[in-house]
Amino acid sequence: MAKKKPAKNKKSAAGRAAAKKPVRKPVAVRKPVKQNPRQGARVVPRKKKPPVASAPIEAAPSLGRPKVTGEEDLDLFFKEDYHARQIFKFLNVRTLKDLERYSAGEILRRLSNPIKETVERIRRSLAHHNRCLNGDETYALEHKEEAAKILKGA
Repeated sequence: MAKKKPAKNKKSAAGRAAAKKPVRKPVAVRKPVKQNPRQGARVVPRKKKPPVASAPIEAAPSLGRPKVTGEEDLDLFFKEDYHARQIFKFLNVRTLKDLERYSAGEILRRLSNPIKETVERIRRSLAHHNRCLNGDETYALEHKEEAAKILKGA
């Protein structure tokens, strides 16, 4: 048979209850912050963004997986297109990756600037010798007047 436990003294239980101090509730206890296991840095919970009432944003269309590498040589890739190869030579690009850095507008601007400057030189030279291109008489007269003012000032 098992031994019986001695009866508790009622006085001692009451005395213990009276001796206990009232338990205080903690004020504004912060929740423990999760630790980053790799660095030991605090993980700050992200703030939730308010819902936007505008139309849903569509993902940008993808071209898919490239069929050639960026290191492809442009002369081999455009071996049938002589004019394209001339543009690549002017831009000083050799690979597809180099070419992709330019936009279509940038290529047109770079190609057309030397042509515009050359035409302006031709117009000035003709105006200097009292000649002009077809329909360009007003430019020749204006340039001739400007040249005369410069000569008078000198």
